[in-house]
Amino acid sequence: MEHRVAITGIGAVTPLGNTAKETWEGMVAGRCGIGPITHFDTENFKVKVAAEVKDFDGAALLGKQEAAHLDLFSQYALVASDEAMADSGLDVEGVIDRERLGVYVGSGVGGINAFADNVHVISERGPRRASPFMITMMIANMASGNIAIRHKALGPTLPVVTACATSAHAVGEAFRAIKHGYADAILAGGAEAAIMPDSIAGFTSCRALTTNPDPATACRPFDAERNGFVMGEGACVLVLEEWQHAVERGAHIYAEVVGYGNTDDAYHITSPDPEADGITRAIRLAVEEGGVKPEEGLYINAHGTSTKLNDASETRGFKQALGEDAARAAHVSSTKSMTGHMIGATGAVEAMACALALENGVVPPTINYRTPDPECDLDYTPNEAVECELTWALSTNLGFGGHNAALALRAVERSA
Repeated sequence: MEHRVAITGIGAVTPLGNTAKETWEGMVAGRCGIGPITHFDTENFKVKVAAEVKDFDGAALLGKQEAAHLDLFSQYALVASDEAMADSGLDVEGVIDRERLGVYVGSGVGGINAFADNVHVISERGPRRASPFMITMMIANMASGNIAIRHKALGPTLPVVTACATSAHAVGEAFRAIKHGYADAILAGGAEAAIMPDSIAGFTSCRALTTNPDPATACRPFDAERNGFVMGEGACVLVLEEWQHAVERGAHIYAEVVGYGNTDDAYHITSPDPEADGITRAIRLAVEEGGVKPEEGLYINAHGTSTKLNDASETRGFKQALGEDAARAAHVSSTKSMTGHMIGATGAVEAMACALALENGVVPPTINYRTPDPECDLDYTPNEAVECELTWALSTNLGFGGHNAALALRAVERSA
């Protein structure tokens, strides 16, 4: 027996705000979360800007002792999970069988701050000075592990690590687990905190990041002048829940997850396939499973990284998967123009944007868009949000290693 899957809770910590509500309001307003890097001195770095989380106090939100034993990516994840659980109502005792509650929260990079800090300590003061929490702060599964401990989630629990597609795959795999009866609800998403010297240096060396120092133009997806992505950080956690379980307890349902595609380009370690075959197949799989009609009320939250190769390849993929007419009729946008590229958290944030766009009938914009690119010739919702009737949404994400993920969401029919 297959089960329908609802989104009943959302939590987020992003460069636009430290809650899902603040993040969504920032997206609709077209607010830019990008600014000069403040986490470290960039004097000797080519890259000067990033999309940092602002005014986050993990010690105040989680307790001083707990925060001290968590890398920043895990702190973001726990705070987002608290919000999502409270929003869903599953934080009330007895509402769900804890053995049927799972956690699928990943990270593309993991605890790189804890790793770098301890490497420095070991090199300066010797191996005996390594923190006893070094490993548990560093390993990428600890966002899932700590969330499970915090919320007594005794069901299926795992991380996903597929670089920039991480949390899209986490949501997709959670969808499948619930659809096929392995859980009643799963906290799904991702977290990242990699705005630090080693990470920025590495991404700069592989020519992924923009060296444009102007926050207002650094990230401009699908624009002809784009030249690289802007690193972001934060976390997003969605509560996916078996539909009937949600209905019977009177939960608010934001949207329904109806389809998921997972493919690989098998082409290159960083570059997307210029023929876009992998993302095309992922989209087709999600659309077919969802039983949705491409030409009817579609919003696409594109991966839209603001790199030359991704944006052109992704545009081609939309046309190949949906058909030229349906792709041109769709409302497309890249919220990375506002949040930056949150790596392992980005897919869940963009699935959140899809769910809230469907619920509110508003498509968030692609900001900083000025100069059309002949290779990117769809409706990218330039610079201002658009109100419209939406039937379904598609969220796409691509990661280093050729990983592709596509999620299809359907709007909930509500009585007048």
